[in-house]
Amino acid sequence: MTSLTSLDSATSLDAAEDAAENSADSITTADERSPAELAAGRLRLRRENRRLFVRRFLANKSAVIGSALLLLVAVVSLLAPWLTGRDPYALEVADRLKPPGAEYPLGTDNFGRDLLTRVLYGTRMSAEIGFVVALSSSLLGLVVGLYAGYVKWLDQILMRVMDGLFAFPAILLAIAMMAALGPSVGNLMICLTIVFVPSIARLVRSSTLVAKEQTYVEAMHALGASHNRIVWKHLMPAALSPLIVQGSFVFAEAIIVEAALSFLGAGIPAPTPSLGNLLSDGKLFIYNSSWMTIFPGLALVVVVLAMNLFGDGLRDLLDPHARRAGKKR
Repeated sequence: MTSLTSLDSATSLDAAEDAAENSADSITTADERSPAELAAGRLRLRRENRRLFVRRFLANKSAVIGSALLLLVAVVSLLAPWLTGRDPYALEVADRLKPPGAEYPLGTDNFGRDLLTRVLYGTRMSAEIGFVVALSSSLLGLVVGLYAGYVKWLDQILMRVMDGLFAFPAILLAIAMMAALGPSVGNLMICLTIVFVPSIARLVRSSTLVAKEQTYVEAMHALGASHNRIVWKHLMPAALSPLIVQGSFVFAEAIIVEAALSFLGAGIPAPTPSLGNLLSDGKLFIYNSSWMTIFPGLALVVVVLAMNLFGDGLRDLLDPHARRAGKKR
């Protein structure tokens, strides 16, 4: 008898959640249609939403151009060993500071290393750092923001810590942490993750504060749903759209901060190629061998521009307020 009662309560909880999240289905319609028909209707609705998203995506110039540039950067970076066939660390002293030509399309650096190879490898390294930092900071910021927005006493603790980190400029905080941990790729990823968590946590918290006041969340409380179930099943989806958009911008910002740190000598240690290291190597030869600075700088601009265009496109697609503002313009 007890098992039947618990089964009935779980079934009623799931049914109430479906009714709260799919308010478009009226009570009379739900009563007349079988569960199989309702499931098929939801599947058709998801497919139609995907088609609509794809159409909107293809109609958004920023998203299309940004995606194309990102795809190009990813393919070229991944195929770097096969595109050039050179070792980015190989020294050719006799060929040092050669200008761009047939043998070296982008020239060589002060140690005779092929600059094209180093730019491709450096772009891949910077992109890897940006991806890892964006992913890890988004996950940590999601957890912090969800529980800070849902639990009042945690809000006072977590957000005061986030405010303290947010008070420092990103580069200054990263330099201080890198000085304490030491220069390495892993330490750089950890430092940049800590730098960007506060901005994401504040964004997720604001979305959570709005979502938890909705009627369906109050219904889940009344039905006895657990706090974790409410947080992860009902509050998290409301924060995903702004989180994805902000994560794309964090990707670009992380690449810029990495380049700045490496340029200042506080980032990735030499001779590992990164866009910041290449710019740092070329600053001493900017007047006589300007290609050492121009080509890494162009690569940095392309990657950051592509990510920003992609992020702008995602914001237009996922944010209804941005879509309405775009239609008014």
